[in-house]
Amino acid sequence: MKVFLFEAIVLGIVQGLTEFLPVSSTAHLSIVPALLHWPDPGAAFSAVIQCGTLVAVLAYFRRELIRISQAWFRELRSRTYWESLDARMGWMIILGTLPVVVFGLLLKHQIEGNFRNLYVVAAAQIVFAFLLLAAEVQVRREKDAHVARRGLDQLGWMDSLAVGFFQTLALIPGASRSGVTIAGGLFRGMRRDTAARFSFLLSIPAVFAAAMLELFHNRAELLASNDHIVNLVVCTLVSGIVGYAAIAFLLRFLKTHSTYVFIGYRLVLGVAIVVLISRGFLDPHAGMEKDETAVAPSAYNDHALVVSANR
Repeated sequence: MKVFLFEAIVLGIVQGLTEFLPVSSTAHLSIVPALLHWPDPGAAFSAVIQCGTLVAVLAYFRRELIRISQAWFRELRSRTYWESLDARMGWMIILGTLPVVVFGLLLKHQIEGNFRNLYVVAAAQIVFAFLLLAAEVQVRREKDAHVARRGLDQLGWMDSLAVGFFQTLALIPGASRSGVTIAGGLFRGMRRDTAARFSFLLSIPAVFAAAMLELFHNRAELLASNDHIVNLVVCTLVSGIVGYAAIAFLLRFLKTHSTYVFIGYRLVLGVAIVVLISRGFLDPHAGMEKDETAVAPSAYNDHALVVSANR
């Protein structure tokens, strides 16, 4: 789908802001073009521009990722596997990614089709707002009971699998990968900033795999002309810059604040989508068009890994 330069810049800002905040990038990338009467940029375009937010994660956590990689390979060679915190984190990222790979493959056709309906997006905004609310209620109860929450150094393989299964919920457009994984982390007793940090690290394999698959399968369409390439690059760069700022903001914010502001935003947005559809301002099927060359949905739909991963 042809995207003009101004549209590419706006979509890059939207992607960068909403990929890491728990409000769903897929929802906003579907709604913003529809409200502005722009053509749907397409699942492939939406997936590939997540390379920008992927680069943002890699840049922000570059020191941690280098340590994790070095420790993981070092212990793999020595067959010790789980001794250091950094090596454990590498294994936890791998384990946490497995569920979304399996469910992404199983739900491939639904993710590409009916899941992209704006009624589904609106319902996911509301339902998963209550999931995050339930997690916050648990945090408040444990705080009142003086139960200490855990940091990254206290996590184990069960935590990674649990959060990984929560990540599969992000295969539903509008769920928000960061939202459901932060909620999963809170349910597992993590501090808010720890849950967000692990959520961001866990996003790396899924976003990378989805973006690369989309770029490979749809390279003829995405790279059809110099204008296509320029707009895709500009959108990706903008999303990366904005995404880096969004990561820094959210990690600072969650050290001293709850996620209630995002819960409220999700509820308002979900209701607003339904109202706009009922009044005829939004087509519930906006964003469901599939290009003939498309084979996979947007990266994760907040992320459907490998076969989709938005997300």
